[in-house]
Amino acid sequence: MTAHPGTIEKICIVGGGTAGWMTAAALSHKLRGLPVAITLIESDEIGTVGVGEATLPAIRSFNSALQIDEAAFMRATEATFKLGIEFRNWGRIGDRYIHPFGDYGQKIDGLPFYHYWHRLGQGERLDEYCYGIMLAEQGKFRHPSTNEGDIESTFGYAYQFDATRYAAFLRQFSEAEGVRRVQGKVVETSLDSVTGHVSHLKMDDGRDIEADLFVDCSGFRGILIEQALHTGYDNWSQWLPCNRAIAVPCESRGPLTPFTRATALEAGWQWRIPLQHRTGNGHVYCSDFITDDEAATRLLNNLDAPALAAPRQLYFTTGRRRQFWNKNVVAIGLAAGFLEPLESTSIHLIQEGITELLQIFPDKQFLASDIEEYNRRMSLNIERVRDFLLLHYVATQRDDSEMWRYFRNMTLPDSLQEKIDAWLTRGHLVRYEFGVFLPPSWVAVLLGQNLIPRRHDLRADKAMRDKIAEGADALRGRIRSSVERASGQAEYIKQVRAASDTGPLMAKG
Repeated sequence: MTAHPGTIEKICIVGGGTAGWMTAAALSHKLRGLPVAITLIESDEIGTVGVGEATLPAIRSFNSALQIDEAAFMRATEATFKLGIEFRNWGRIGDRYIHPFGDYGQKIDGLPFYHYWHRLGQGERLDEYCYGIMLAEQGKFRHPSTNEGDIESTFGYAYQFDATRYAAFLRQFSEAEGVRRVQGKVVETSLDSVTGHVSHLKMDDGRDIEADLFVDCSGFRGILIEQALHTGYDNWSQWLPCNRAIAVPCESRGPLTPFTRATALEAGWQWRIPLQHRTGNGHVYCSDFITDDEAATRLLNNLDAPALAAPRQLYFTTGRRRQFWNKNVVAIGLAAGFLEPLESTSIHLIQEGITELLQIFPDKQFLASDIEEYNRRMSLNIERVRDFLLLHYVATQRDDSEMWRYFRNMTLPDSLQEKIDAWLTRGHLVRYEFGVFLPPSWVAVLLGQNLIPRRHDLRADKAMRDKIAEGADALRGRIRSSVERASGQAEYIKQVRAASDTGPLMAKG
């Protein structure tokens, strides 16, 4: 096939890891049959962060679009199923709730169920009307029903997997699609003297690599987007001050839970992510409130099984590039920005960046309108994730440490303050055109952290109270009965032939 004179003919991805190989896999698959050559530069000497092991349900659509078999993917990446995230000690010490991938109850006359729950006096936990939560609390899993109307169709799921193995899995996929991998380091970036675009890269072995479009997946360094193009970075530390993390894997012990756990601590929080062969753990914290040694000790003391490696230290600054797409460079992954992994959004933002690039794929003109639209969409996506993460810290009654007192006295972004005010007034949640977290996610955190609306939507008063209560009881019963019949997570993974042959899968005693 002959390319149009203005068509992109060469794409160069700088950096491997999850971001680089997700980008390579998606572009090579979606552009298959077009005269486009894709090269990925990756150095064996430069490590990847590789601790982002938990995902959101959208990852399923990414894999599906690549026609990846779920069981094969799970075996290759030691993956487990994920129904949501369990939060401990966020509203108050001792509190616990699950943010599910699914809704609460079923709408009545187009109005969300939680308004009717509020009207009934909140006697039963709202969680008991959410199939995904009840399944997660029992440590069970099943695939959602495809029959709309079934109570088993009202939840979604994601995965918990080894990110390094996922990158290797996608590397194999990409190379089969024709992606060329170049091993080595970029030592010099040349810019066009007229346009200011990146023209070619010089490698440490003297090779030159040219391309029309460059995708920067080089991590925090931002070799192209920052070091070459000086795009600038918006620092969000005033809102999300955590700036360090320590990560360590440990042995699998106890039931194989179908959820990620985030436990709030005095100066940050701790993650727990169960995979088939091990459990991932980490402590995200702010160095203003705790030392590195204290954070490491706290993490190691909180492990529920022996560590499998030495703790690994990570440093970061929360925020985003001022432009995600600058000239002929698109930054994806950590090169585009970083938000702490409290809601498993790192891989999702990679996916969003790839999806938007494919939707607004350029030609060699690199129209300013295309670049502006991409930057607008990605800005909205990351800013709304920022607000949702910040909600966890400020929707709290904790004042037992310096960090929690800092958040209690914070002036919030207007976008978040308006959302909280509308919720507290009448339980109203605004839906966004862009943004991964839908109203049920906001409901989970707001109610889970004890922010109860002063009143419900007045339309909920139209239905007869006894009729609402009767329907609510019947729904809880249907959920309970169905959950009882479901299999435990480890058993189910074996049933669908997604178990790897390396991991213990069934937990040790």
